Amino acid sequence: CKILRCNSEYVAATLNLRGSDRNAAYCNALRSYSHCTRKTARTCRGDLAYHSAVHGIEDLMIQNNCSKEGPTSPPRPQPPSPNHQGFESLDICNYEKSFLYKHGQPPNYQHCAAFGDPHIRTFHDDFHTCRVEGSWPLLDNDYLFVQATSSPVAKGSNATVTSKLTIIFKNMKECIDQKVYQAEIDNLPAAFQDGSVNGGERPGGSSLAIRERSPGRHVEIHAEYIGTTIAVRQAGRQLSFSIRAAEEVTRAFTEEQDLQLCVGGCPRSQRISRSDGCRGRLAAETARALCKEMLPVEDVYFQSCVFDVVTSGDINFTMAAHGALEDARIFLPNAEKLHIFQ
Repeated sequence: CKILRCNSEYVAATLNLRGSDRNAAYCNALRSYSHCTRKTARTCRGDLAYHSAVHGIEDLMIQNNCSKEGPTSPPRPQPPSPNHQGFESLDICNYEKSFLYKHGQPPNYQHCAAFGDPHIRTFHDDFHTCRVEGSWPLLDNDYLFVQATSSPVAKGSNATVTSKLTIIFKNMKECIDQKVYQAEIDNLPAAFQDGSVNGGERPGGSSLAIRERSPGRHVEIHAEYIGTTIAVRQAGRQLSFSIRAAEEVTRAFTEEQDLQLCVGGCPRSQRISRSDGCRGRLAAETARALCKEMLPVEDVYFQSCVFDVVTSGDINFTMAAHGALEDARIFLPNAEKLHIFQ
């Protein structure tokens, strides 16, 4: 229902009316207003603002002796946009701007991360340490599919790490071609699988872009068209994944797409207690001291770091937890939710 647009056009047309022809111009504006409301009649049937506008116009026309037939106000000129197209075509591939335009406020964002042995921080701030050997979907919705492949951190170990990440940005006709990004240990490319670094030849192709933050170590993918940023990192012999996504995007899935570690966390059968990490290749006190240097707050990132370093004997896992915390610091809309304590 576009009644608010009719209202604003009427206000703009009558704002500065002066002089002898004021009444004629006022009647023109009322006829335009009436014409605009008739065009929205079908979509605005149940809208109170629409019905009050229709009655208001009739009253004003009677008060000002305006005839129903006659000239109307010239349409208000649209402010030119950089490419001389309307808002829809200009900003349809900028999620934040179009959301603000439609709703009058910025969107809500959610954060998910998978790092280390894999530890999962879900969109709902639940935190699990998972066994999940093999391939598991982190996300599976209308816009994105993200799959993590895990393998044992060491021979005979229960603990696993992410060794491969596959991210599919699904085709969105106005903005991007379907793009696939794939990372493996020691192969963190700064391009999609087809060699491109953006969303393709479509008008909104630049609304999807890859940026290399640190060669072979840290890549960021910005998907402006869905209000999403993804970070992929390698620390030691493991990959980590972090995402900040608009809430509307994270919820765009059906009941069949129910297995998503970012949404529901690890299935119960796949969860590991972090206290199991007390038995490992490195003494817990040594691990605590190493993790404390990188992570002074003893939250779940610190606890995960201790678990990973003890279990694997690899001090590079301090970098994995530190990188995940840094991503959370950047991606989390609410800084008070940064630390989780369990």
